[in-house]
Amino acid sequence: MGLLDEHPGFRKMFAPGQLTVGLFLPLWPYTGDMSAMAGQGGAVRLADQSGFAAIWVRDVPLFDPGFGDVGQVFDPWTYLAWLAAQTRNATLAAGSAIFTLRHPIDLAKQAASIDQLSGGRLVLGAASGDRPVEFPAYGIDFASRGERYRQAVDMFRTLLETVQPTVSSPLGQMQGPDLLPKPVSRRVPLLVTGSSQQTPQWIADHADGWLVYPGGTATPEGPRALGAKAAAWRKLIPDGQFKPVATNEWIDLVEDRHHRPTPLRGGFVLRTGTDGLVELLRRWQEAGVNHAALGVQHGQRPAAEVVAQLAEEVVPHFPALSGPLPRDSAW
Repeated sequence: MGLLDEHPGFRKMFAPGQLTVGLFLPLWPYTGDMSAMAGQGGAVRLADQSGFAAIWVRDVPLFDPGFGDVGQVFDPWTYLAWLAAQTRNATLAAGSAIFTLRHPIDLAKQAASIDQLSGGRLVLGAASGDRPVEFPAYGIDFASRGERYRQAVDMFRTLLETVQPTVSSPLGQMQGPDLLPKPVSRRVPLLVTGSSQQTPQWIADHADGWLVYPGGTATPEGPRALGAKAAAWRKLIPDGQFKPVATNEWIDLVEDRHHRPTPLRGGFVLRTGTDGLVELLRRWQEAGVNHAALGVQHGQRPAAEVVAQLAEEVVPHFPALSGPLPRDSAW
């Protein structure tokens, strides 16, 4: 793992042969009234105290009614700062920051700030963006996002991992100024999301891990296909280095723990009891997946009840991993 050996957030989530569980925010969806989203702090604190390895947020700058999914309402960096104050244990994860729409200086400054304020708990998913309407709003060509993504990742790394870096990039020129702060553990882990318009070899060479879409989850065939995809990618990683694979699923958890997994909304949501969910997570673990982020906002039950049930009946099977403790900073 190199630079990530002592990274509190990375080590809490990832280890070879292990699978941990995270919680995706928001816990209930925006339906036109922000006050309806109030009260999530209690459920977040319960998750933090109950062995969830990570709390996840998304980066969705604009709501596109044609896209169908509002996604994340709050700015992710503001949300992560709030989470840093609400939690003490769980990794803070973004799934994912849109590297093509955000300038690398701002990304690096924000990421290192959250990492420092949380004691080294940030793990950053990095995506190229999949909502075409956002790109002209930012004045960026949608078709250029693959090249821009590579440039942004390279500049982001240089700014955070070099003192007084020299940068010569289409995204900016620097020689002499430095960017502060630097990350607690010298690196902010980057998980490339999906393909992000890159080749599997580029992802194997440049990512610290891979955040992939789960595919089918109601039957064993889906986890097997995901496992084959993960195994093929890992063969490309230089020197056999461990790099984790993470995925996510939106669930509608029912009270009956024996309820069989049933796909809803074309497979976008999985209705299941906890027995079926544990079985799915075990299949993912056997397939080489190292972390599963669960979202509950599309379920029918109160989210706080679902989080409590997950904490009692699911997380103990896949608890957060031991490793370096977050740096205790009296900010």
